[in-house]
Amino acid sequence: MKKLGSPQEETGGEMSFLDHLEELRWHLIRATLAVLIAATAAFLLKSFIFDTLLFGPAHADFFSYEVLCHISRFFGLEGGFCDQEMPFRIQSRTMGGQFSAHIWTSITAGFIIAFPFVIYEFWKFVAPAMHTHEKKYARGFIFITSLLFFIGVLFGYYIVTPLSINFLGKYQVSQTVFNDFDLSSYISLVRASVLASGLIFELPIVIYFLSKVGIISSGFLKKYRKYALVLVLIVSAIITPPDIVSQIIVAIPVLVLYEVSIFIARIIEKQQREELKN
Repeated sequence: MKKLGSPQEETGGEMSFLDHLEELRWHLIRATLAVLIAATAAFLLKSFIFDTLLFGPAHADFFSYEVLCHISRFFGLEGGFCDQEMPFRIQSRTMGGQFSAHIWTSITAGFIIAFPFVIYEFWKFVAPAMHTHEKKYARGFIFITSLLFFIGVLFGYYIVTPLSINFLGKYQVSQTVFNDFDLSSYISLVRASVLASGLIFELPIVIYFLSKVGIISSGFLKKYRKYALVLVLIVSAIITPPDIVSQIIVAIPVLVLYEVSIFIARIIEKQQREELKN
């Protein structure tokens, strides 16, 4: 792998393994600095991050509950999305609980905000190993990857998180047990829902690279489509309330991403066949 503009390129030499490690180290340092800068900004915006964003789904008047309430009524179902209040409280039971939550939430927000730059640094590291015609797709790759991630984050925040909080916050094994959730437990649920959704929406990008190296093919994806459908429905049933509407809401975007991945794999295979002919 040649490093553009480096002495190795000028002399026609190749970068050594240690050179690659050094280059990777600087990419990681720059990406980490970007995350820390964004995390610092999030840390200073404590009121907005916590009161508006993080604790938004903990209130019955949250936007998603109103939409889900209308959807439930449209299908003739009387779900628990139309309630006036949430029957649980959030508390911190350790001395450093709130400060720790502030720090880690800021870091998570920093990663989400700086994600496009992190992807940019990743691309800059792998770009020297690519062909010239592949490098021209850099902007498109960074844009699409970031867009899919942000769409996934929004899906996790506005769909998966409210569904999970609504169900778990109201679930009781007995009327004598009141739900008092620890702050760290609540934040972990929101963080996991948002980040997991963001990463799941990167499925087409993952399939693109796997198809490029020949690990995955469109035929393989089509062959196991029915198993993927079952797996998606099982995951939807786990992370959503036990009603069909919620499961469909979560399952549809993932299934669409799976079909898009098949289409992408087919395009990659077509390109590779044309390159072999030439």
